Amino acid sequence: MKKSIGAKTIVFPTPVFIVGTYNKNAKPNAMAVAWGGICCSDPACVSISLREATYTYANILEKKAFTISIPSETYIKQADYFGIVSGRTEDKFSSTGLTPVKSEFVDAPYVKEFPFVLECALIQTVKIGLHTLFVGQIKDVKVDEIALTKEGYPDIEKIKPMIFNPANRAYYGIGKFLGSAFSIGKKK
Repeated sequence: MKKSIGAKTIVFPTPVFIVGTYNKNAKPNAMAVAWGGICCSDPACVSISLREATYTYANILEKKAFTISIPSETYIKQADYFGIVSGRTEDKFSSTGLTPVKSEFVDAPYVKEFPFVLECALIQTVKIGLHTLFVGQIKDVKVDEIALTKEGYPDIEKIKPMIFNPANRAYYGIGKFLGSAFSIGKKK
């Protein structure tokens, strides 16, 4: 029997996205965001939800752009730090020793050391309540060469992304391979 636990912001998995932006003076900033994911196939788009009080919120509206860098498990401390302090008061790149790189396609920085990056142009915002949904059209995906398969696709086992568990506010690694999508179900 299932037990009701009420309306909560819990879903599995929840990503660990590091959202990169510039402020109006071109100062790079990065913020940890868990509310997000792919939201459209054509055009390729991703969404993130932010509170208006965040520094990143104003930066995205100013530059109409953001990046999403996906950290590997190796960078758990730096990724968590990006979600703890504000870019208004801290230079997060200096504090973590990570490197901001100007995006090739949009006016936003990404994290050089993180193996997977989305470069996004803001195309829509939707105020929902406490959060605003930002929809970014993906202009490019960058992946470290060592994190690619022989076929040239991102290899999740080499990237080693983290997921966030909002129920217990903890990070986890990705689990084992279970089967091929759009294939294993045909064996039923």
